[in-house]
Amino acid sequence: MTKPIILITAAHLFLLPVTFAKPDLIVAKDGSGNYITIQAALNAVPSFHEKIFIIFIKNGLYEEKIFIEKSNIAFVGESRESTIIEFAELRKNWRDNHPDDYGAGVVNIKNKVTDIIFCALTIHNNYGSLYGDNDHQFAIRAGEGVTRIIIDDCNIIADGGDTVALWNNEDGMYYHNNCYFEGWVDYVCPRGYCLIENSKFFGHNLTASIWHDGSINEDHKFVIKNSRFDGVEGFPLGRFHWDAQFYLIDCTFSYNMADKQLFFAPSNPPRILQWGEDRIYYSNCTVEGKEYSWLKDNLEESEEHPTKEEITEDWIFNGLWNPTKVLQKTDSVISMIKY
Repeated sequence: MTKPIILITAAHLFLLPVTFAKPDLIVAKDGSGNYITIQAALNAVPSFHEKIFIIFIKNGLYEEKIFIEKSNIAFVGESRESTIIEFAELRKNWRDNHPDDYGAGVVNIKNKVTDIIFCALTIHNNYGSLYGDNDHQFAIRAGEGVTRIIIDDCNIIADGGDTVALWNNEDGMYYHNNCYFEGWVDYVCPRGYCLIENSKFFGHNLTASIWHDGSINEDHKFVIKNSRFDGVEGFPLGRFHWDAQFYLIDCTFSYNMADKQLFFAPSNPPRILQWGEDRIYYSNCTVEGKEYSWLKDNLEESEEHPTKEEITEDWIFNGLWNPTKVLQKTDSVISMIKY
């Protein structure tokens, strides 16, 4: 007999806290749930629902590409390592026959969709390992109007560049916690506001690991706290092509990281930045076994002069969103999910 699943969460910015007694839909490869594919469950989500709609995904390898066209949905895996969404797609192959990127990733979030949560699962674009091409291949792709996206306790991996491509440069807000990110060039590349905490990064390329576009709003920033970077020998930290702003707080970098500052990558014709190239800030960051002259505490050089303690999610998102309120009880409750 199926026992109830208790999942408690706080609603997003515009809703009061809600308590969920069970998931709305269950996906299971063995047929023990409501659907055997994630996309079939997504298609069954009502077009209009006021609460966060929970899709619980049992362990299994789901070899499918998914299209998210409705807001306020949480995808909760049974376990991070054993609930796997995997598909092989190369961006340039997709674009040969399609006008845009919608469909170029494993997880595709349609324009204007908001408030999506991924918990305790793995998303993998494995095109590179199958076909030997490590060009751009999204694990997650989202664009215009997509905001308030949470990734918690997940592995997000691509065998090429642009692994996590959340590209709403107008008002995008993203929060990722306790995750593992892996890929090739620019494999974590948000536009707008982004906070990543307590996570691990692994890069395979010698061009760049992280990337940011903050060109629409001077306040937009990419903040990484209490995280570790690793990669192949000589992996670089990151770059930007437009106005960007980086804060790295309490991060460690493996011995393999190159002695190369985050850098502005010029374009042809040359692009002129509105707010300068030097909005790159560190606090208490170290390289294992090495010292790099550019990797020094410099928060006082920021126009806002924050202390490390003042770099909270309220400060980062300018008071517009509190993602940890959404997740404050999720981790403890997921461990209670039993069948």
